[in-house]
Amino acid sequence: MKITYYGHSCFSVFAGGKHILFDPYISGNELAKDINIEEIKADYIFISHGHFDHMLDAVAIANRAGATIVGIWELYNYFNAQGVKNVFPLNPGGKATFDFGVAKAVSAQHSASFSDGSYAGVASGFVLKTDDGNFYYSGDTGLTLDMTLIPKWADLDFAVFPVGDVLTMGVEDAIEAANFVKTTKVLGVHYDTFGFIKLDKSEAIAEFEKSGITLYLPEIGSEIDIATR
Repeated sequence: MKITYYGHSCFSVFAGGKHILFDPYISGNELAKDINIEEIKADYIFISHGHFDHMLDAVAIANRAGATIVGIWELYNYFNAQGVKNVFPLNPGGKATFDFGVAKAVSAQHSASFSDGSYAGVASGFVLKTDDGNFYYSGDTGLTLDMTLIPKWADLDFAVFPVGDVLTMGVEDAIEAANFVKTTKVLGVHYDTFGFIKLDKSEAIAEFEKSGITLYLPEIGSEIDIATR
Protein backbone atom coordinates (compact mmCIF):
# COMPACT_ATOMS: atom_id res chain seq x y z
CA MET A 1 0.00 0.00 0.00
CA LYS A 2 1.48 3.34 -1.05
CA ILE A 3 1.86 5.99 1.65
CA THR A 4 3.13 9.56 1.27
CA TYR A 5 4.30 11.42 4.38
CA TYR A 6 3.78 15.19 4.48
CA GLY A 7 5.18 15.90 7.94
CA HIS A 8 3.83 15.98 11.51
CA SER A 9 0.72 13.74 11.45
CA CYS A 10 -0.18 14.31 7.82
CA PHE A 11 0.03 11.38 5.46
CA SER A 12 -1.81 10.05 2.44
CA VAL A 13 -2.73 6.45 1.64
CA PHE A 14 -3.66 5.31 -1.85
CA ALA A 15 -6.19 2.53 -1.34
CA GLY A 16 -9.32 1.36 -3.08
CA GLY A 17 -8.35 3.54 -6.02
CA LYS A 18 -8.62 6.70 -3.90
CA HIS A 19 -6.21 9.17 -2.32
CA ILE A 20 -7.05 9.29 1.39
CA LEU A 21 -5.40 12.16 3.26
CA PHE A 22 -5.15 12.44 7.05
CA ASP A 23 -4.74 15.49 9.30
CA PRO A 24 -3.35 18.06 6.82
CA TYR A 25 -1.01 20.45 8.64
CA ILE A 26 1.56 21.49 6.06
CA SER A 27 1.66 25.22 5.28
CA GLY A 28 2.28 26.06 8.96
CA ASN A 29 5.01 23.45 9.40
CA GLU A 30 8.52 24.76 8.71
CA LEU A 31 9.76 21.20 8.27
CA ALA A 32 7.34 20.77 5.34
CA LYS A 33 8.22 24.04 3.60
CA ASP A 34 9.05 22.22 0.36
CA ILE A 35 5.57 20.68 0.10
CA ASN A 36 3.13 22.51 -2.18
CA ILE A 37 -0.41 21.91 -0.92
CA GLU A 38 -1.72 22.77 -4.40
CA GLU A 39 -0.19 19.55 -5.68
CA ILE A 40 -1.55 17.19 -3.04
CA LYS A 41 -4.13 14.72 -4.33
CA ALA A 42 -7.10 13.99 -2.09
CA ASP A 43 -10.43 12.27 -2.58
CA TYR A 44 -11.06 12.06 1.17
CA ILE A 45 -9.62 13.96 4.13
CA PHE A 46 -9.94 12.38 7.55
CA ILE A 47 -9.54 14.73 10.52
CA SER A 48 -8.79 13.15 13.90
CA HIS A 49 -9.55 16.23 16.03
CA GLY A 50 -9.85 19.99 16.02
CA HIS A 51 -6.33 21.14 16.94
CA PHE A 52 -4.75 23.45 14.37
CA ASP A 53 -1.82 21.11 13.75
CA HIS A 54 -4.21 18.50 12.33
CA MET A 55 -6.55 20.54 10.14
CA LEU A 56 -4.85 23.81 9.10
CA ASP A 57 -4.93 23.06 5.36
CA ALA A 58 -8.08 20.94 5.23
CA VAL A 59 -10.39 23.60 3.79
CA ALA A 60 -7.96 24.72 1.09
CA ILE A 61 -7.18 21.19 -0.06
CA ALA A 62 -10.81 20.00 0.10
CA ASN A 63 -12.13 22.94 -1.92
CA ARG A 64 -9.44 22.65 -4.58
CA ALA A 65 -9.57 18.86 -4.92
CA GLY A 66 -13.30 18.41 -4.29
CA ALA A 67 -12.45 16.03 -1.46
CA THR A 68 -14.87 14.86 1.20
CA ILE A 69 -13.83 15.75 4.75
CA VAL A 70 -14.67 13.10 7.36
CA GLY A 71 -14.72 13.80 11.10
CA ILE A 72 -16.84 13.92 14.23
CA TRP A 73 -20.09 15.88 14.38
CA GLU A 74 -18.48 19.07 15.68
CA LEU A 75 -15.98 19.00 12.81
CA TYR A 76 -18.80 18.26 10.38
CA ASN A 77 -20.55 21.45 11.54
CA TYR A 78 -17.31 23.44 11.50
CA PHE A 79 -16.32 22.54 7.95
CA ASN A 80 -19.84 23.06 6.65
CA ALA A 81 -19.69 26.57 8.14
CA GLN A 82 -16.36 27.09 6.36
CA GLY A 83 -18.07 26.44 3.02
CA VAL A 84 -16.63 23.00 2.31
CA LYS A 85 -18.99 21.33 -0.17
CA ASN A 86 -18.47 17.72 0.82
CA VAL A 87 -18.41 16.82 4.51
CA PHE A 88 -19.37 13.55 6.20
CA PRO A 89 -19.96 13.06 9.96
CA LEU A 90 -18.39 10.05 11.67
CA ASN A 91 -18.36 9.79 15.46
CA PRO A 92 -16.41 7.25 17.54
CA GLY A 93 -18.20 3.90 17.42
CA GLY A 94 -19.73 4.61 14.03
CA LYS A 95 -18.71 3.19 10.68
CA ALA A 96 -19.58 4.08 7.11
CA THR A 97 -19.08 2.62 3.66
CA PHE A 98 -17.28 4.73 1.05
CA ASP A 99 -16.19 3.91 -2.49
CA PHE A 100 -12.71 2.94 -1.22
CA GLY A 101 -14.01 0.60 1.50
CA VAL A 102 -15.28 0.92 5.07
CA ALA A 103 -14.11 3.37 7.75
CA LYS A 104 -14.81 3.09 11.46
CA ALA A 105 -14.17 5.88 13.95
CA VAL A 106 -12.73 4.81 17.29
CA SER A 107 -11.93 6.55 20.55
CA ALA A 108 -8.71 8.46 21.22
CA GLN A 109 -7.54 9.86 24.55
CA HIS A 110 -6.62 13.46 23.78
CA SER A 111 -7.84 17.02 24.20
CA ALA A 112 -9.54 18.95 21.39
CA SER A 113 -10.30 22.61 20.76
CA PHE A 114 -10.37 25.00 17.84
CA SER A 115 -7.74 27.73 17.50
CA ASP A 116 -10.01 30.26 19.22
CA GLY A 117 -10.33 27.96 22.23
CA SER A 118 -13.90 26.89 21.48
CA TYR A 119 -15.14 23.34 21.89
CA ALA A 120 -14.11 20.96 19.11
CA GLY A 121 -15.72 17.77 20.38
CA VAL A 122 -13.68 14.67 21.15
CA ALA A 123 -10.60 13.24 19.50
CA SER A 124 -10.87 10.07 17.46
CA GLY A 125 -8.92 7.56 15.45
CA PHE A 126 -9.92 5.66 12.33
CA VAL A 127 -9.76 2.06 11.15
CA LEU A 128 -10.03 1.57 7.39
CA LYS A 129 -10.79 -1.65 5.56
CA THR A 130 -10.04 -1.63 1.83
CA ASP A 131 -9.46 -4.21 -0.90
CA ASP A 132 -5.80 -3.18 -0.80
CA GLY A 133 -5.39 -3.72 2.94
CA ASN A 134 -6.49 -2.61 6.40
CA PHE A 135 -4.91 -0.03 8.67
CA TYR A 136 -5.50 1.94 11.87
CA TYR A 137 -4.63 5.58 12.45
CA SER A 138 -4.87 6.27 16.17
CA GLY A 139 -4.81 10.05 15.88
CA ASP A 140 -3.31 11.90 18.83
CA THR A 141 -3.78 9.65 21.82
CA GLY A 142 -2.35 8.11 24.90
CA LEU A 143 -2.13 4.36 25.27
CA THR A 144 -5.56 2.92 26.03
CA LEU A 145 -7.00 -0.56 26.47
CA ASP A 146 -9.67 0.42 23.93
CA MET A 147 -7.01 -0.42 21.34
CA THR A 148 -7.38 -4.11 22.17
CA LEU A 149 -10.80 -3.94 20.48
CA ILE A 150 -9.32 -2.93 17.11
CA PRO A 151 -8.27 -6.43 15.97
CA LYS A 152 -11.73 -7.73 16.80
CA TRP A 153 -13.01 -5.65 13.89
CA ALA A 154 -10.07 -5.59 11.47
CA ASP A 155 -7.00 -7.69 10.75
CA LEU A 156 -4.46 -4.90 10.33
CA ASP A 157 -1.65 -4.68 7.82
CA PHE A 158 -0.14 -1.70 9.62
CA ALA A 159 -0.91 1.05 12.15
CA VAL A 160 -0.07 4.75 12.33
CA PHE A 161 0.88 5.97 15.82
CA PRO A 162 2.27 9.19 17.29
CA VAL A 163 5.72 8.60 18.77
CA GLY A 164 6.86 12.08 19.85
CA ASP A 165 5.77 11.80 23.52
CA VAL A 166 4.78 14.78 25.75
CA LEU A 167 1.50 15.53 23.91
CA THR A 168 0.82 11.96 22.78
CA MET A 169 2.21 8.47 23.16
CA GLY A 170 5.96 8.09 23.03
CA VAL A 171 7.99 5.17 21.72
CA GLU A 172 7.44 2.85 24.67
CA ASP A 173 3.67 3.19 24.66
CA ALA A 174 3.48 3.05 20.85
CA ILE A 175 5.22 -0.33 20.97
CA GLU A 176 2.63 -1.54 23.47
CA ALA A 177 -0.12 -0.12 21.24
CA ALA A 178 1.24 -2.14 18.31
CA ASN A 179 1.00 -5.24 20.47
CA PHE A 180 -2.56 -4.33 21.47
CA VAL A 181 -3.69 -4.05 17.84
CA LYS A 182 -1.61 -7.06 16.71
CA THR A 183 0.54 -5.47 14.04
CA THR A 184 4.27 -5.64 13.35
CA LYS A 185 4.37 -2.59 11.07
CA VAL A 186 4.04 0.98 12.37
CA LEU A 187 4.25 4.34 10.64
CA GLY A 188 5.43 6.86 13.22
CA VAL A 189 4.04 10.41 13.19
CA HIS A 190 3.72 13.51 15.44
CA TYR A 191 7.40 14.11 16.17
CA ASP A 192 10.09 16.79 15.57
CA THR A 193 7.60 19.52 14.58
CA PHE A 194 7.89 21.34 17.89
CA GLY A 195 10.90 21.61 20.21
CA PHE A 196 9.40 19.47 22.95
CA ILE A 197 8.65 16.44 20.75
CA LYS A 198 12.07 15.82 19.22
CA LEU A 199 12.75 12.19 18.36
CA ASP A 200 15.98 10.21 18.16
CA LYS A 201 15.01 8.28 15.03
CA SER A 202 17.71 5.62 15.14
CA GLU A 203 17.02 4.89 18.80
CA ALA A 204 13.26 4.70 18.19
CA ILE A 205 13.70 2.30 15.26
CA ALA A 206 16.00 0.13 17.39
CA GLU A 207 13.51 0.01 20.27
CA PHE A 208 10.71 -1.11 17.97
CA GLU A 209 13.01 -3.68 16.38
CA LYS A 210 13.73 -5.20 19.80
CA SER A 211 10.00 -5.96 20.03
CA GLY A 212 9.86 -7.46 16.54
CA ILE A 213 8.14 -4.40 15.05
CA THR A 214 9.22 -2.41 12.01
CA LEU A 215 8.98 1.36 12.56
CA TYR A 216 8.74 3.48 9.42
CA LEU A 217 9.92 7.10 9.73
CA PRO A 218 9.97 8.36 6.12
CA GLU A 219 11.38 11.71 5.10
CA ILE A 220 8.83 14.47 4.56
CA GLY A 221 7.56 14.37 0.98
CA SER A 222 8.70 10.80 0.39
CA GLU A 223 6.59 7.80 -0.54
CA ILE A 224 6.90 4.33 0.94
CA ASP A 225 5.18 1.07 0.09
CA ILE A 226 4.06 -1.13 2.97
CA ALA A 227 3.36 -4.68 1.87
CA THR A 228 -0.09 -6.01 2.68
CA ARG A 229 -1.34 -9.57 2.95
